[in-house]
Amino acid sequence: MAYLYLAAVLVGVANAIQPGMTEALARAFGQPILAALISMLTGVTLYLTFGLATGRLRAPRLEEAAAAPWWAWAGGVLGALLVLSHVFVAPRIGAGRYIGLSVTAAILTSITLDHFGLLGFQQHPAGLWRLLGGVLMVAGVTLVAVF
Repeated sequence: MAYLYLAAVLVGVANAIQPGMTEALARAFGQPILAALISMLTGVTLYLTFGLATGRLRAPRLEEAAAAPWWAWAGGVLGALLVLSHVFVAPRIGAGRYIGLSVTAAILTSITLDHFGLLGFQQHPAGLWRLLGGVLMVAGVTLVAVF
């Protein structure tokens, strides 16, 4: 189980690094949209390669596709908007502010999703300590964003 926590930490590190990488492509090409597209295409290539190499990729049956809730199909749109924010928002406000705001928003949203059991997450009540953690995140990001 500890490896899952390590994976989450590594994703957090990647989350802080990726906007700078995508912005470097945008500067090199002079085209932010192309940089975002290349970022997404390299991700798609990785998914395809991994899925095919491991045998974990197959086309869904029509019934499976129809069983997915309507909002599940918007995940790709959110991913694309996230990558676009790497090239349009992060360079303008800085890495600390960008990651601080996005991680804090993610924490507060996650507490809400868990509390109500939304989007298929198991329900975990937002008790005193979780709410205090959210408040401390807001205080911390305020310090990072202001100073």
